[in-house]
Amino acid sequence: MLLPQEIIRRKRDGQALSLEEIQFMVDGITNGQLSDSQIGAFAMAVYFNSMNGTEATALTCAMRDSGQVLNWDHLNLPGPVVDKHSTGGVGDLTSLLLGPMVAACGGHVPMISGRGLGHTGGTLDKLEAIPNYSISPTSQQFESIVKDVGIAIIGQTGELAPADKRLYGIRDVTATVESIPLITASILSKKLASGLEALVMDVKAGSGAFMPNFAQSKALAESIVEVANAAGVKCCALLTDMNQPLAPSAGNAVEIAETLRYLKGDTSAHRLHQVTKALASEMLLSSGLASSQQEAEDKLAASISSGAALERFAKMVSALGGPNDFVERSELYLPQAKVVKPVTAKQSGMVKQLDCRELGMAVVGLGGGRSVPGAAIDHSVGISELVELGDVVDKGQNLLMLHANDEDAWQAAAKQIQQAIKLDEPSSAQADVNPVYQRIGPC
Repeated sequence: MLLPQEIIRRKRDGQALSLEEIQFMVDGITNGQLSDSQIGAFAMAVYFNSMNGTEATALTCAMRDSGQVLNWDHLNLPGPVVDKHSTGGVGDLTSLLLGPMVAACGGHVPMISGRGLGHTGGTLDKLEAIPNYSISPTSQQFESIVKDVGIAIIGQTGELAPADKRLYGIRDVTATVESIPLITASILSKKLASGLEALVMDVKAGSGAFMPNFAQSKALAESIVEVANAAGVKCCALLTDMNQPLAPSAGNAVEIAETLRYLKGDTSAHRLHQVTKALASEMLLSSGLASSQQEAEDKLAASISSGAALERFAKMVSALGGPNDFVERSELYLPQAKVVKPVTAKQSGMVKQLDCRELGMAVVGLGGGRSVPGAAIDHSVGISELVELGDVVDKGQNLLMLHANDEDAWQAAAKQIQQAIKLDEPSSAQADVNPVYQRIGPC
């Protein structure tokens, strides 16, 4: 007979758990037979003693199977089911770009996304800047949109990985969030429940990343790739830079506007373009939609130049309740902040630091994110036209445009932003560093 206290003791003492023991714990988390204190003790034992790859895979699969697991076979989709997931960042709107692009190349992307967490923005919050966009369609609507449009970005349903929802809530209040096997199982249980054939992970590294340092980011990427492939889903990961916001915009409506600029052909935000192209190429390669890097890049470029990716985005918005003419008349639909003016440089110099976390928290302070769960969001606020590391600016030159809804809020955010952006004496021009640090296989 299995006893939860004995399983907790074994993991507390550093022993590896069996598949049966892990399944027993996940069943107890899901059906309520384990108390919050027992789940917290289990999470703490894992936090201190970790899990090997076999244990982490067993935990992930048990959590995946704790609820509904989507299966797309009955729809006879003409292309592969593939997705991408990011560990979160500031100005990271790649999901909004590569989803329609991959769909235009023949993929089917059932993207189940999340809300903002801490200083990082959430894809769902951005999409809800679009009037009447529904993140909670019925299962039938979701399937139909994925089949007909190729891309649907929605929120997690209560039926997908319910064990993760309870376990995460307890981890959040027991200081056990930062555990690589628990993070791996949390991310992958939801993604694998989506019925994917291939998954590409974007794991951030840098001052605005979830993980505290590069080594931890790399360890998380390696864990996710190992477990996903062991669970039967082809997976690779890219380690990407988050020492500055990825796009020149951060906020909700401002990032939707940035999305439309990109999909309409303005790919001049080069860091955003590099990361989006790299992730989308991996999606095409891992799902068999391209046989070489060059072919993948050519197909993605064509999806933009032909307008096909923009058309997929427009169809997704319309199918999920948004305006039929949103792409053509977005300025009439996206909320606009009342106070929009630049934050300027107080001295001349080179941009040496953009504290990514502080810039994200400035947006949160304006109302663009949440300080408590469930709080309402002001979709109109944020920053745009942000300078990059290495830019040389003159005194009085714009560092960014700040979007706020009253003067006091603007002033408070401007002060925080001035402290987050450090200028120094200009030096020789910095080399253009590729924001994609490393690929972790095997796919």
